[in-house]
Amino acid sequence: MEPLVFEKSVSGRIAARLPDCDVPHVDAGDLLGSGSVRETLDLPEMSELDVVRHFTRLSHRNYAIDLGFYPLGSCTMKYNPKVHEMLARLDGFTDVHPLQPEETAQGALTVIHAMERILAEIAGMEAACLQPAAGAHGELVSLMMVRQYHRSRGDTDRNVILVADSAHGTNPASAARCGFSVRSVPSNDRGLTDLGALRSMLDGSVAALMLTNPNTLGLFESDVQEICRLIHEAGGLMYCDGANMNAIVGVARPGDMGFDVMHFNLHKTFSTPHGGGGPGCGAIAVGRELEPFLPVPRIADRGDGQLHLEYGRPHTIGRAHSFYGAFLVAVRAYAYIRSLGAAGLRQVAETAVLNANYVRARLRGHYEIPHDRTCMHEVVISASRQKSRHGVRALDISKRLMDYGFHPPTNYFPLVVPEALMIEPTETESRETLDAFCDALIAIARECETEPDLVRSAPHTTVVSRLDETAAVKQLNVRWTPPEQETSV
Repeated sequence: MEPLVFEKSVSGRIAARLPDCDVPHVDAGDLLGSGSVRETLDLPEMSELDVVRHFTRLSHRNYAIDLGFYPLGSCTMKYNPKVHEMLARLDGFTDVHPLQPEETAQGALTVIHAMERILAEIAGMEAACLQPAAGAHGELVSLMMVRQYHRSRGDTDRNVILVADSAHGTNPASAARCGFSVRSVPSNDRGLTDLGALRSMLDGSVAALMLTNPNTLGLFESDVQEICRLIHEAGGLMYCDGANMNAIVGVARPGDMGFDVMHFNLHKTFSTPHGGGGPGCGAIAVGRELEPFLPVPRIADRGDGQLHLEYGRPHTIGRAHSFYGAFLVAVRAYAYIRSLGAAGLRQVAETAVLNANYVRARLRGHYEIPHDRTCMHEVVISASRQKSRHGVRALDISKRLMDYGFHPPTNYFPLVVPEALMIEPTETESRETLDAFCDALIAIARECETEPDLVRSAPHTTVVSRLDETAAVKQLNVRWTPPEQETSV
């Protein structure tokens, strides 16, 4: 791979030439202001072609779903169809303004209203809202409604949220941010919620249980209806973390299981762009009991042929996002759902589950699989054997995968599995890609036995070798400073 050379400046070269100033008796310095012109500013001097090549070369060093497989467990990094990007760029969507009169934005309101009804149907619940900006925001808004629900009933002592020990870290964080105390519910030896432990934790202080189903171990909570019954009998509510809906969309509905409220990650389940700091959407759906507490404005059909924005809802928690949420993200998700239809959504889940179990079967015997039975959309393997026998950690294996051209899977999560490697293949990856990925992991397992130092010192073929990730987190420095005697890194 060509070394990444930063010092490319050659005195006298320029990438652009500005026309002479055509304002009489004024030069460029006067237009900019004397304080804006610095003769000592050390800008690089390069041709236009060199500038283009430099930044194009940098862009090729970024990994992207359009370039390769992202096996990140619990993230659902699947392909984003380009036709949905085209639809989201239609002038009628991109030029709409959130402050224009509602009678002139009926198309946008129709998409939002239809999307809410679709999500409510997929969830098996009464209503939905697209305002939350991300999954964690959907959690927070959901818990705000839970809190408002209990207060409206005069039940002010319910200040505890139960969270499964395998849950995403945002669950306890959202609960704490909402003012609740958090108690962890342990898993049993099957990787499922321990019903005995749950029963012992139920009292009048419990406001809700936050449960991911399928859970973060990639397993379906087979006792989910009993769990919901126990919580409801104790006076609490059930919250479903919808991060793993890609495994059951079109197959099973959280509302039918007994959940009262949930969030969706449109970037996970419905293939809108993932990551990069936004925009995002953590849409929520609620049952009948929580519908009055949804954020405003709500979109209402009053039977006059127009959709209207409704604010006068006495029990609402208020506005959760500026305007109506990330509209163009909803457009993409709406196009995805409408293009697939009910049968297509079911196929998404079935194929995602099939792919995960294919990976599980291929890796059996090469790595420990803590719960080696039919999984859902993701499989969790462990490098405990490699660590105990050869001193090779999960992190080392992930670094070595980069030499084989693959993005690493999720490391060390869920926390209840030592040396965890969490793999979610999604439904969009081909068997050929999955075979190549599994072949690489199997080859690395052999290297752990024969050349453990090779794995422990990986990666070897990437632009940058192994970094001190702990130091990078604590002392982040993204500015490159050239060494005195060197011109490349």
